[in-house]
Amino acid sequence: MIEKNIIEIKNKKAEYQYFLLDSYTAGLVLTGTEIKSIRDGRANLTDAYCVFIGNELFVRQMHIAEYRFGSWLNHAAKRDRKLLLNRKELRKLQNKIKERGYTIIPTLLYVNPQGYAKLDIALARGKKFFDKRESIKAKDNRRDMERELR
Repeated sequence: MIEKNIIEIKNKKAEYQYFLLDSYTAGLVLTGTEIKSIRDGRANLTDAYCVFIGNELFVRQMHIAEYRFGSWLNHAAKRDRKLLLNRKELRKLQNKIKERGYTIIPTLLYVNPQGYAKLDIALARGKKFFDKRESIKAKDNRRDMERELR
């Protein structure tokens, strides 16, 4: 049996810049060249965020590189992409976003075994400067403990 390549693209800055409260898995509405680029691992979530337009959730500033073998059918690299969640989850997120200080950010982009691209998103609250310093200290302590165990 041939193993498929596992594609996981992480937003590494998410845990450093935000407190991640709730997480959801959403499907993405993509074009053909976009899914091919994602399967090549050519996507970036660093500056991406989610926004409601009407009652639908979209991800903005997610960079998916143009497919190298695409011709005039290629996609725009940073276009808005619709996220697929059920109505109950959308309503819950929309009510939380109305509160001050909350945002929705993508944390992980992956391709599931069926071949569909999925995006893990998280309801997040921004960290202050001193919270970021605490995160750095905890990360350093964890790294030191792992070194001592080796």
